[in-house]
This record gives sequence, C-alpha cells and structure tokens, in this order.
Amino acid sequence: MVEIQYKIHDEFAVEFKQRFLVRRKVQKNVFAVNTWFFIPNSLDINPQTYGKDQFYRDVKSNVRMITPVYILRDLSEVDAVPFRFLEQAFRDVASSPLRKNASEYIYQIKMVSVIIKSALRDHAKMILRGHPSDNTAWLCSQYAESAEAILSRYRKLKSIITVPTVPDELQDHFRFGDESLSQVVVLYALRILKYLKGKSKYGQEEQRIHNLVIGEYAYKREAGYNVLDARDRENNRDLVFRYGLLKKYIESDLFVTLKKKRDGVAIEQIYYSIAAGVAMIFATVVAFLFQRRFGSVSIPLFVALVVSYMLKDRIKELMRYYFAYKRKFKYFDHKAVVRVKDEEIGWIKEGMDFISSGKLPQEVMNLRNKKNLMGSEFAILDEKIILYRKLVNVDSHKLAENNIYHISGINDIVRFHVNRYTQKMDNPEIPLLKIDEETGDLVTLNCAKTYFLHIVMQVQSEGKSSFHAYKVIVSRNGIQGITYLE
Repeated sequence: MVEIQYKIHDEFAVEFKQRFLVRRKVQKNVFAVNTWFFIPNSLDINPQTYGKDQFYRDVKSNVRMITPVYILRDLSEVDAVPFRFLEQAFRDVASSPLRKNASEYIYQIKMVSVIIKSALRDHAKMILRGHPSDNTAWLCSQYAESAEAILSRYRKLKSIITVPTVPDELQDHFRFGDESLSQVVVLYALRILKYLKGKSKYGQEEQRIHNLVIGEYAYKREAGYNVLDARDRENNRDLVFRYGLLKKYIESDLFVTLKKKRDGVAIEQIYYSIAAGVAMIFATVVAFLFQRRFGSVSIPLFVALVVSYMLKDRIKELMRYYFAYKRKFKYFDHKAVVRVKDEEIGWIKEGMDFISSGKLPQEVMNLRNKKNLMGSEFAILDEKIILYRKLVNVDSHKLAENNIYHISGINDIVRFHVNRYTQKMDNPEIPLLKIDEETGDLVTLNCAKTYFLHIVMQVQSEGKSSFHAYKVIVSRNGIQGITYLE
C-alpha cells in the first residue's frame, strides 16, 4: 500500500511524502510510482535544454523508516514500552560502557525522542482540527498532563548515568535528547495556545498550556539551554540553526543509507557489444563480396573497404540509439540499495525521460484535462511531458529483524524544486487597463501572472493501481499554491 501526502515545502519546492507500507506476510513488497510532469512550452524545458543530470539536481529524496506509532497518553504511562527500552539501555551503559552498549544507549535516546515528537505532533493536530469541539478541553488537558509526565520520566533517568563510568561525551547525548524534547513540547504547545486564543470557554486549558511553556522556559535557562529572545537577533539566529541540528540528530536513526549506482550497466554493455558486432558483420560481408568479385588487390575493393568502414561506424551508432531507446522504459537511470544498520533491506530504482503525449495512459490524460480553464489547454500550451519512474522493493522480514520497534514501512520524502522552471517566466505582475464603470476613470490593475504545472501520479502495489493529480500554481516569485484535483 502507498499513501501520499503533499505540501508546499518552501517558495520554490513542493514536497510529496510517499509512504510505502509493507505487509509482514509478504516478504518481497514491490511498489511502483510513475509521475508525469506537464510543463508549458514557454518555460523552455525540453530534452535539449534540460537533461537528466539537471532533473536529478532539482529532485531531492530523503528515505527514512516510518516512525513507530504510539498514543501520547500511552507514552506517559509507567510501563510505556519505549521507556522500558530506554531505561535498560541507560543501566547497561552505566554498568559497562562498551561500544555496543554505548551505541544502543544513543540509539534509544534518538528513537524515544522521535517517537515522542511524533505523538506530540499527532495529538496537537487533533486539537487544531477542532472536530469534535466537545473534546478540545479534554485533549488540551491531556497534552499538558502527558507532556509533563514524559519530560519528568525522561529527566529522572539522568541519575542512572550520573556515575564515573559514563564519560562526558555520552552524557551529552542525554542533554541532546532532553533539549529536543523540551523544544518539541514547547513548539506544539505554542501552536495549541495560538488556536485557543480568543476562545473564552477554554480559559482554564489555555492557562494550563501557558504554564507548561513558561515552566519549560525556566527549565531551559536552568539547564543552560538558550531560549528565544525578542531583543537578541543573533541568539535567535543561532537557535534556529541549533534546532535544525537537534531535529536531524533525533531523526538520524530513522534515515536509511542509500548507495546509488547506475542501473543496467551490464545489459547496456551487452547491447553495445551486439551493436558493434552487427556493424562488424556488415563490414566483413562487404569486404568478402568485393574481394571475391574484384580480387584481393583492386580499386573497387579499396573503395568498398573505405565505404564499409564509414558505414560500419554509422550502423554501430544507430544500433546503440536503437538499443538505448528500446531499454529506456525497461531499465532505470539509478539503483540505490536501502540499508538499515548495514543490513540490506531492499532497493529503489529511478528513471527520468521526456515522452510524447501519444505514450500517455488515457487515465493520465483525463486527469491532466480535469478542471481546465479551456478545453484545449494542453494543446494550446504545447506542454512538454516528463515521466519520472520509481520502483521500490522492501524485504519485510529483514526490516523486522533489524528493529526492536514495529516499523510499518519506509517514507520517501521527495521535493521537486522549480527554481529552474521560473527562470523564463514573465514578470509576476502584469498591468492591465480598465475603465471604472462607476467613475468612468481609466485605471491600471496589476494582475498576477502565473503558470500551472500539472503533476499526475500513479501508484501501484499488490496488483492495484490508483491515480492522483495536482496543480501547482507558480510565478517568477515562486510557488503560489498547490491544488489536489479530486
């Protein structure tokens, strides 16, 4: 099963989170994602100006394991499974700080931190959705109560490693986890406070969340962690950078190692060898025929050898192009081996090509033409089409063997950057004249000049296929919006 979430990452990048959910009963889980990009011809994106290397520079892909799912209130319980693993890792490293125990100690700090972050985020999202509103008060109280319990439970573990056997560099990892948890608790608490502002019936819950944040500010200062300061821009700049590092730190054990290489190199060489052989056969046959007809030393044979040599090279290149075209959609540009803890759990292949409209599946063309401003929009814009193919293979048994938590699959977070597409766009605003019908005055209206990039995705798994279509609104100033075409 494949799930897709989308959002605008920044003003020049749109992000698609592709969740590949594996079935434990099936060892080899295979997923395919085909993505078609429809680009207006006026942007000058075509095979001559925009090659594979440029495309892959504009596509950033981060592959990571899906965070184990826990409910926030369950994490605050005394017997919460992640905290049991964490406490055992603390005790093991305190009694014997060997490399194996130290690695497990660091791993558990990161995993517990990211699990808590995920639970806080999901709980906060439920509050911010506001439905049903009858539960808002209870959910806010639950957030504050659970967050306080989780932070207290984590911080009490410090006494276990405050012993001479645990060096300072290992104790620093406890502080990294502590600061990260404090930051994410405050982050989502502030979002909840912003949502509750002006809603008088939640005054008590708002005060409870407010006290939680103020308490964490005081704890941060006491522990030596910096806090945002409206009067200190340099401090805030450094904090933004540090928060980015902490986020990468706690999520680092979820990211999987990818080792990319060209795909189909061996078969490519075989095809090219066949092309060279066919060309050589042609040259040899011509030489034999002319030698038999005109003798071993003659002007006609000399001319025939020269001409056959010239044609041999052309035949060789034509055969290379033929084989390259024939293998284009069967093989991929790159293959990346997916590893967790140095163990191979699967692979990902990707390929990119410009294609003609005649090679589009009808479902894709129907989605492209959905909600057009004009019926023949596709033809008028003379859109160029890029097909980006991805094939994912995950071994569910190896994935389970290398994780003590239940991992439901992997996320592939793909960001498509449109900076290069905006280079030849018109000015972001176009002045248009109009007569004001009330005053009769001639007025100039500055109207936004935008372009539409249509994206259609096909996801396939377990013999099932589904399509998703998106319209990205772009101007020279960047992405203005993204719409899901239902």
